[in-house]
Amino acid sequence: MRPVTAASWDLQPAAARRLQEELREKVIVAGGPAPEAVRLAAGLDVSFDKEKGVLHAAVVVLELPKFNVVETGTAVLPATFPYVPGLLSFRESPVLVQALEKIQTEPDLLVFDGQGIAHPRGLGIASHLGVLFDRPSIGIAKSLLVGDYESPPPVRGGYSTLFYRGEPVGTVVRTRTGVKPVFVSPGHLVGIAEATRLALALSQKFRIPEPTRAAHNLCTALRRGEGMVP
Repeated sequence: MRPVTAASWDLQPAAARRLQEELREKVIVAGGPAPEAVRLAAGLDVSFDKEKGVLHAAVVVLELPKFNVVETGTAVLPATFPYVPGLLSFRESPVLVQALEKIQTEPDLLVFDGQGIAHPRGLGIASHLGVLFDRPSIGIAKSLLVGDYESPPPVRGGYSTLFYRGEPVGTVVRTRTGVKPVFVSPGHLVGIAEATRLALALSQKFRIPEPTRAAHNLCTALRRGEGMVP
């Protein structure tokens, strides 16, 4: 895969925030593939090795409905952008882009362990890279970044709307009965309702969806020296 637009990563935080505001105007929160139309879903995850100061990224493309692994891509880069709340995509995107560029498959959906439009400036990593690659994308995060919500029903499929500054930006979804919910938001070329349905369809036996769970496991193996950087 290759980005369709040029990317800027070597920015000061103030310039990065301004760029987020500009890119937010390119985000399309509408449409998106129905779960049954998704044949290939790519999960993306990043892990930071604090001792070595490097970021490990993994992309795992799964074929639905059996979630068989079709292709993987990994990358390792030094962490050059500081950790700044709300600017995580500038820290993690370069290594994810490098991993994405190593895969030949064109997935129907990019699934990020992170935020989409549920972000202070409406441009979490799922939106940022969704725009950069012009692919349908969603963010499925384990924790809340911004917004308010009512607790969803405690059964699989239960959800409530996530609001930020009075506007809906995603949903809070139970992917399993009796477990903590996940925070789902559109990245790009996907609507809120579609993102919710996709999150549930991609979550099988675990709280975390299968694509990002596979990417997380590959990241862990890479950090331990068990994975490979092609």
